[in-house]
Amino acid sequence: MAYKFTFDLSQISQTFFRDIARFSERKGIHRKIGQSAREIVKKFKIHELTGLPISDAFTVIEDFIDSSVKNITNREKFLKTKKRALLLPHCSRKYMDSRCKAKFNTKTSSYECMHCSPDCLVNQATKLAKKKGYKVYVLPGGSCVKNILTMHDGVVGVACTEEIKLANSMLEPIGYPSQAVPLVKNGCSGTKFSMETLAQTL
Repeated sequence: MAYKFTFDLSQISQTFFRDIARFSERKGIHRKIGQSAREIVKKFKIHELTGLPISDAFTVIEDFIDSSVKNITNREKFLKTKKRALLLPHCSRKYMDSRCKAKFNTKTSSYECMHCSPDCLVNQATKLAKKKGYKVYVLPGGSCVKNILTMHDGVVGVACTEEIKLANSMLEPIGYPSQAVPLVKNGCSGTKFSMETLAQTL
């Protein structure tokens, strides 16, 4: 389930979210994430920077903090995995039409990047992940994820924080090691994620 609104947090440093998560984990205040998110939004005027209604800004920041805390919690187990996958959203491709030369794999119901545009986020992320030994899947939707997970023992997923929450609710009960990289700009196309955050997560 995706948000019913769009946001663009690309102006906000991603280290901001990681630092908040680390502080939250150390201080044990992750159970009060909602209250913390409200204070952060007001203090740093996130709603003004993004143009979001303040209630939507609360939701997004709360979900970012929650995602970061879960990454920290799951990090040690994830680092013990050997066969890892990177799941990328197809909506982050530079082109959403025939200019994108990605090939569709019917076995995994996912796309394989063909590196047609040097400035495409999916291309850049694919190259980075493959250098680190990851198998990369560009997903048109979430229905193919279960099949992909059976072929790997750890996963990094790039997605909207709302979708990350849904994934965590399925992966946590079975103890599947995962890490998440939230989109900093959501929507149906032209979505963005931080390459810096991805590099640190991988």
